[in-house]
This record gives sequence, structure tokens and C-alpha cells, in this order.
Amino acid sequence: MKCAIYARVSTKNGGQDPLNQIAQLRQYCEKQGWDIAAEYIDQCSGKTSERPQFKAMFDAAYRREFDVVLFWSLDRFSREGVLETLQHLQKLTSYGVAFKSFTEQYLDGTGVFRDFVLAILAAIAKQERVRLSERTLAGLERARRQGRVGGRPRINRKQDRDAKRIRQLRDDGQSYTEIADELGRSRADIARVCVTLGCSPSASTASLALI
Repeated sequence: MKCAIYARVSTKNGGQDPLNQIAQLRQYCEKQGWDIAAEYIDQCSGKTSERPQFKAMFDAAYRREFDVVLFWSLDRFSREGVLETLQHLQKLTSYGVAFKSFTEQYLDGTGVFRDFVLAILAAIAKQERVRLSERTLAGLERARRQGRVGGRPRINRKQDRDAKRIRQLRDDGQSYTEIADELGRSRADIARVCVTLGCSPSASTASLALI
């Protein structure tokens, strides 16, 4: 079986050495009789999939250059969250490539329990989405009780008779300060009206510098 080794260390800890992971992963491959087709090493955060070696590994997996990906632990493979990590593992599976965690024996996509492992991760990801939705709804309800509503703040256009003029001046490229001076109002007041109206940004560089 051809194996790809993936290792990652965080840039936040200069004391980490990817070779510590690589050495044991190589030994494991030797014991299993796996041929090491490639080694991919990232020295960056695992909270994004925009990792050079991580992306290169998936490109090679798509081309079926190996049969299994071996990593030290799931958090070395990805720290993007359960759902995103599950999607990465499912993508490997769709390419016909298995996965294996060195330190977590249950994370083994090389045997008959692969589908079972993915099903468990899918269930965890679903619960994570439910909790996120519940937290979002709870936050909106708390904001509503405190008198805050989502979206842009509303203004009474009848009360703010300068609204049309403010929009026109803003579209002409004038800054908040320039508009405030012309209308005899505060800069903060003009900014509030502009945000509410969704006025376009000032067109001139000079005006932008004054915002």
C-alpha cells in the first residue's frame, strides 16, 4: 500500500519540530509494510485549509498517487471544526484514498469500520450545527430583549429632512466632515445617517482621508 504522510506544526510554538511526528509516522509505515509515496509538512495554523502542503496532498490524492493518508492526530490534520474536518475526510474517501490517525486508533479509514467512523463524525458535526444555531437564536433573542434589532438602524426620514441632501453630497464624493460643515451638523450625526441610508463611499482620495 502506498502511503502519504501529513504532518503539521503551529507557527505559534517555535519549539515544535515536525520531524518528531515524521519519525514515528515513518516507523509506523515500516511496520505496516507501507511504501511512503510522499511526505507533506505544513508549518502554519490548522484552522484553515489554505495550507500549501495540505492542498498539494489533496491534489495528489485526486490523482491517486497513494492509497492512504497517515497523520499524527486529527488536530494535526485539521483544526477547522468537526464539519470541515469531516468534509476533508469524505473528500479523501471519494477519491478512493483512506485515512489513518497514528494516535487515535478509532480514526481508521483503512478497514471495515470506515463508514462507521464517518457516520459518527457526521453526527457530531450535525450536533455542532444545531448548537451554533441555538446560540445564534439565543443571541438574537437577548438583543431583542435589550431593544436591539438586526440590520441597519432605521431613521425617520420625515424627521431627518437633510437625508436626501446628505446622500447627494456623499455620492458627490464629500467626506462626513465636509457634509457636516455645510449642513451645520455633527460629523457623527452625518455618519449615522449615511450608514442608515447605505450611502456610497466617498469617491475622492482626499475625502477618504477625512473620514
